Amino acid sequence: MKKLSKLLTTAAIATGLFAGAASAEDMRIALVVKALGIGFFEAAAKGAEEAASELGGVEIIYTGPTDTTAEGQIEVINSLIAQNVDAIAVSANDTDALVPTLKKAMQRGITVISWDSGVAEDGRQMHLNPSSNPLIGNMIIKLAADELPEGGEVAVLSATTTSTNQNIWIEEMNKVMGNYPGVEVVATVYGDDLADKSYREATGLMQSYPDLDAIIAPTSVGIVAAAQAVVDAGKVGQVNVTGLGLPSEMAGAIESGASKSFAIWNPIDLGYSATMIAYHLSKGDAVAEPGASIPMGRMGEVTLDETNSGAMADPFVYDASNIADFKDIF
Repeated sequence: MKKLSKLLTTAAIATGLFAGAASAEDMRIALVVKALGIGFFEAAAKGAEEAASELGGVEIIYTGPTDTTAEGQIEVINSLIAQNVDAIAVSANDTDALVPTLKKAMQRGITVISWDSGVAEDGRQMHLNPSSNPLIGNMIIKLAADELPEGGEVAVLSATTTSTNQNIWIEEMNKVMGNYPGVEVVATVYGDDLADKSYREATGLMQSYPDLDAIIAPTSVGIVAAAQAVVDAGKVGQVNVTGLGLPSEMAGAIESGASKSFAIWNPIDLGYSATMIAYHLSKGDAVAEPGASIPMGRMGEVTLDETNSGAMADPFVYDASNIADFKDIF
């Protein structure tokens, strides 16, 4: 059976240009991302293709809107429902807005999971967190605090106000602030996962808070933009940018000193794991229920909690000592 890899835009799906191109025997798994053109999700797509190749008889449909909106994802998902794909694995732009559309997909017999950024329980069978939310929340503040032994002012540059995962991580971060005496979060702003807006927001933070010591960006778009803003403001060594980013995109920031360190899970592993889970649920050899363990191929198994959510792996810290080992991978 042949396996086809396609980069599908919303328009291409809507017009059905690719319908019927794959073998009728292939299982079609749609990897729906927050927006096309983001390196993190392109790396996840590579992992999805790896899983498909390993499984055999699986076609990956990699798609998403052109901007990070729930409306764009709803349009994409409706098109996938019309194609009667076997499974949809979505990184959601909004926790609740996608639920009615995804419920419709499940009613049509389509397996639905969320990964990376979750959907409310009614809209999916299970959710794959890239890591444990408490561990991520602690990690992003710890990375800033480790460079501030005497304490200091930090600000958060997030994605959108409705981004499920970023909001949870910030909430978990706030829960452990007592562990980092002297470190104060002075502001939280939103760059909407747009490079230019994130850059402007980071610049605004440095202007509004002249004593700012760190910017924490729990988003791969925001962290790169913030690092560039620090360089352009001539504040390397004064403002440390940290959070969650991609080694390939952050290597320059580590080299310039705009960032001392950052963390991320491997998005290749995440796309791989989401595909494996979607496959086994769609095939019927695993069931999404509290306490269940679902195979993830080389990543082992994920065990679901009472909300049918599970964590893939711990976040990993990148800095000057190891960035060269990873920057050419993702």
